[in-house]
Amino acid sequence: MSRARARHILVPLEADCNTLKNLIEAGSDFAEVAKQHSKCPSGQQGGDLGEFGPGQMVKEFDEVVFTGEIGKVLGPVKTQFGYHLIEVTSRS
Repeated sequence: MSRARARHILVPLEADCNTLKNLIEAGSDFAEVAKQHSKCPSGQQGGDLGEFGPGQMVKEFDEVVFTGEIGKVLGPVKTQFGYHLIEVTSRS
């Protein structure tokens, strides 16, 4: 079965998500941005969600994690919780 490891940043507005993505792409550290801005409790761990399998996250999130490019900041991804930036750190 596939497994993935990812980290994310959750914010309420798409505009905020785009602003944070630009910061990261300009060289800001993903984990530091997560600690400062993410509304998810995982933000305190730099957005790290650990390892999980398909179906353990909401559908929109799952699709990106199991098909997106590893090591690239993906998003904004809209879910029922808000807007996410996602970085897949590994997949097997």
